[in-house]
Amino acid sequence: MSRISPHQPSENDELSRRGLLRTAGGLGAALALGGSVAALAGNTASAAPSTWTHPGMLHNAGDINRAKVRVAAGTDPWLSGWNKLTANSHSASTWTNRATATIVRGGTGQNYGLLYNDIAAAYQNALRWKVGGTEANAACAARILNAWSATLTSVTGNADRFLASGLYGWQFANACELMWDYGDFDLAAAQEMLAKVFYPLNNSFLTNHNDACVTNYWANWDLCNMAAILAIGILNEDSAKYDQAVTYFKSGAGNGSLAHAVPYLYTDSAGYAVGQWQESGRDQGHTVMGMGQMGAICEMAWNQGDDLYSYDSRRFMKAAQYVAKYNLGNDVPYTTYTWGTGQSCAQLSQTAISSASRGQVRPVWAMLHFHYNRRINLDDKYISSMYYSIAPEGGGGDYGPDSGGYDQLGFGTLMYAK
Repeated sequence: MSRISPHQPSENDELSRRGLLRTAGGLGAALALGGSVAALAGNTASAAPSTWTHPGMLHNAGDINRAKVRVAAGTDPWLSGWNKLTANSHSASTWTNRATATIVRGGTGQNYGLLYNDIAAAYQNALRWKVGGTEANAACAARILNAWSATLTSVTGNADRFLASGLYGWQFANACELMWDYGDFDLAAAQEMLAKVFYPLNNSFLTNHNDACVTNYWANWDLCNMAAILAIGILNEDSAKYDQAVTYFKSGAGNGSLAHAVPYLYTDSAGYAVGQWQESGRDQGHTVMGMGQMGAICEMAWNQGDDLYSYDSRRFMKAAQYVAKYNLGNDVPYTTYTWGTGQSCAQLSQTAISSASRGQVRPVWAMLHFHYNRRINLDDKYISSMYYSIAPEGGGGDYGPDSGGYDQLGFGTLMYAK
């Protein structure tokens, strides 16, 4: 078992996906390369797209059309994924929103379940409309999103308010993105609310980390706020926000930037490159959560022409292989992880990987498997084994009533199978 020292890539290490596509002559050249463009391209362009793609967050037009055609034809695994969606009570067009002015996560008066349940309902209804064409679902999704856009004025609580601002910021924006072209959806109101209510918290956290040591907070705190800034940037066609998120992914000071989230790299006994995840010594529920948060960032950037999936020699893929391998019941290497805590940066260390919540199921693996294995034809042994052990993937409401079951929007089998 060999360990590879971490390194910081230069901006010239790899080509940008967008730049490579332009140099090669666009989509036709990409197709001529047999889908290997992304395998060759690792770095992202330093600027936001000159032309924004909508829908262009977790799902693009091709994803939606493929799901629509396959479900209509009754073809698996898409049909099984669709059946998971329609069986979920959140996807019912009769869902009644519970929009409120102030959302509290952490401390007294917590009510954030109102928001994450309604976001799940908006997203699932939007998917049913996009894939199944049912107007009632579109109308329901629009009602939910419009109500929250018009009502929500603050997200507060203890430090956990930054988890709320991150998780529900990027998820709300993704539901809005699916409804972009629906006449009764108030896009402008959603854009304004996200920019005024969510972004200031997202930006504050990545900039100040709640006035704590920059390494005090786990990777997921950075990741969800980074994802929110990226999603808001896309929805609002705001280049500065988009660039802020991508830059932080590459070189941010906190634990969510790629080199900090994956601090150690190895080659396992079977010859696979794997990378230790920052939260591996904490528990496995949060490491799997990290696969979903970083995966969402990579997928959203991909659909705007940037390949973060492959940045720094596919460092994220190595982490996903590591997390999947361990949660499948296999041994993985572990290097003592030390970080600074509190305001004084007092050091703590974890000397062994944690087995707490090992094997926890979350709907994060389809996105990763179908990117690495099908889009760019790589051997993703552990990721694929994990995905097929839990497929078909559901979404919020299928993985328990607590907030962890809503940290991912889900339905990857329906939307990513290729």
